[in-house]
Amino acid sequence: MAQTFTVDQKTLLSILSSMQPICTKRTTMDITSFVLFQVGHKELVLKSTDLEISLQASCSLAESDFVENQSFLVSGRRIFDLVKELENSILFSLAHNQLSLHAGSVQLALNIKDAQEFPPFPERIENLMHFDANVLSELLDKVAFLIPQNNANPALNGLLLEISELGLKMTTTDGHCLAQVYSPANKLDQEKKWLLPRRAVFEIKKILESSETAHIFLGICNNQLVFSGESFNFFTKLLADQFPRYQSILERDGFIPASVDRNQLVKTLRRSACLLSGQFLATQFGFTKEKISVSLQNREVGKLNEELSLQGFEGSSLDIRFYAPYLLSGLQAFSDDSIKFYLKNATRPIIFESEHNGAQLTYLVMPVSPTSPTSH
Repeated sequence: MAQTFTVDQKTLLSILSSMQPICTKRTTMDITSFVLFQVGHKELVLKSTDLEISLQASCSLAESDFVENQSFLVSGRRIFDLVKELENSILFSLAHNQLSLHAGSVQLALNIKDAQEFPPFPERIENLMHFDANVLSELLDKVAFLIPQNNANPALNGLLLEISELGLKMTTTDGHCLAQVYSPANKLDQEKKWLLPRRAVFEIKKILESSETAHIFLGICNNQLVFSGESFNFFTKLLADQFPRYQSILERDGFIPASVDRNQLVKTLRRSACLLSGQFLATQFGFTKEKISVSLQNREVGKLNEELSLQGFEGSSLDIRFYAPYLLSGLQAFSDDSIKFYLKNATRPIIFESEHNGAQLTYLVMPVSPTSPTSH
């Protein structure tokens, strides 16, 4: 006799959508393309893994005649594609190695596999601390953009998460620029460091954006880091590579503060980037008491000469060259009307800084060497 359970289509679709990047990734085991269904009397638990990241999510059942929990495997892509085309409540029935779906006049069936074929799933989470979900999402947004996809140095392809009694730091770098956000509100008595893979960072960002969870718990499970919400656990393996020692590059000894209108600077940088035509050409920045002179010449395209008002600069005149796209990518993370930065000389970085909602954002860009070509 078939056993049945009923679940809301939108709720199930949201979970299956979050699992698609996991169950559609090629791995050494074909079975990872399947999603593990665990059906109980009141709750449905779904699990997906690609052996690097894993997601467990649950939802309540409108109805269920399951007295004991039952587990089985369903093709992750096929169940998602079918549920996407259904509406309202879906009645599932389980019998004879098939899972049938009924919604209105629609009747479908999928073959299932034995749950024993599914790879071992992480268990026994040790929670360490909790975050406001919106705050965690904002912190990740400030630095995740800078994580390279396939840098030759594997350690750069991740986000360094450091938590101590002083607070939390998230740091990313592509070798040319560095982004860091610091929050003194999130602390641990014992110092911890983890290097999260780029893919895991962007998957948890998507889950946070689509979830209505108010609080997120950060925990560990064996050698994995876990982000847990009210109805999900997201697991990720960690990068074993050594993140670069970045502390010395952020030191401010001898640096001179100044500020500039962020919107005007961004517009100037965009115009400068338009003239690059895919070439790595440096833009010249001249800093004096009251202005920044910006110039770029590309013999194949044209040239740019602009001036911006500068506030608070008390140092000697400086000429520094930067690659405009490097500056632009980081300035998108700032929301200030007037942006503060620090300068020292033509060989040291420019360091932008801002504080918002108690968190401090730092963005650093290395200058282009004067020996680098600037035009053709």
